[in-house]
Amino acid sequence: MAAPEAREDLREAAEYYRQRAGVILSQSLLAEFERSVDLLLRHPGLGAIWRYGKRRFVMERFPYGLIYTVTGDQLRIWAVAHHSRRPGLLEKQKVVGFTRQPARP
Repeated sequence: MAAPEAREDLREAAEYYRQRAGVILSQSLLAEFERSVDLLLRHPGLGAIWRYGKRRFVMERFPYGLIYTVTGDQLRIWAVAHHSRRPGLLEKQKVVGFTRQPARP
């Protein structure tokens, strides 16, 4: 289930790169997001402890952090936050997110 806020963050970022640098960079952002989520599913403690009981994982090639929590085997992405935008993001955000579970072998 993808929350509107997390989905919108990612959509806006991809659209920004598409308009300013082209489709390839936009697709690279989306691919890095997927790689980051897959990495966090395997190693949920990688992100630094952040605010409000959440963690923050910084994407490697783009100036975005994934704000997330882990409950059991569920990874919940609360936001895809640009490093210099919306500093009050989580104070105003509803309790929703993007949830994925690791694939079962």
